[in-house]
Amino acid sequence: MRRSLAVLGLSLSIGLAALLGMTPATAQADVVARINLSSQQMVVYVDGRARYGWDVSTARRGYTTPVGSYRPTRMHRMWYSRKYDMAPMPNSVFFRGGYAIHGTPHVRSLGRPASHGCVRLAPENARTLYQLIAERGMKNARVVITR
Repeated sequence: MRRSLAVLGLSLSIGLAALLGMTPATAQADVVARINLSSQQMVVYVDGRARYGWDVSTARRGYTTPVGSYRPTRMHRMWYSRKYDMAPMPNSVFFRGGYAIHGTPHVRSLGRPASHGCVRLAPENARTLYQLIAERGMKNARVVITR
């Protein structure tokens, strides 16, 4: 129930932001993925308008997801983590060194910290973000992570 209410609240926030024409502070990019570590939510802006809102999982206790504003540095339709037992990372968008936004099969953990530092998404949401950035180019995308 808590997750349903959180998703409903996020959907209302996206709708209100779109209605008011609100844009993220870093609207220089065509695609902006804003990740809030406190709420474990991502809002994706396209051309300055909120289009998607998704649950994510970021770093669990003992690990860190870096805060800041980044441009994607590389993308891979499928990547395997060399650091974590060749774990699959579908639709990876790397934004700082080995940190990436990517799909996960662990969808039950979405909405709470569970990763080694990457930003995990449901597979279909990771695919959507990957395709948006691929279509518009990495130079036209930004990843913004806040507490």
